[in-house]
Amino acid sequence: MSTPDTQVVTAAVSVALASKVEKLSTQLDRPWDWIVNQALTAWVEQEEAFDRLTREGLQDIQDGKVIDHEQMQAWCDSLDSDHPLPMPL
Repeated sequence: MSTPDTQVVTAAVSVALASKVEKLSTQLDRPWDWIVNQALTAWVEQEEAFDRLTREGLQDIQDGKVIDHEQMQAWCDSLDSDHPLPMPL
């Protein structure tokens, strides 16, 4: 049952996934809706972070904040040596 600050959402999931949720529900002594809410919240936060970081990266490229591949490769290769190079900026 939904409340004023919630909305019921229906989704078809595989039998295998439903079985896993059922098992978790029993193990955690939590209702299905709690588990699904936790999963959806985590997924949405992950997708929002991915989108934000992608946009930040694209803005860095537009602003010229990039490191030459050869410089980065040289730095990475030096990390196993006795005299690692300073990290390129």
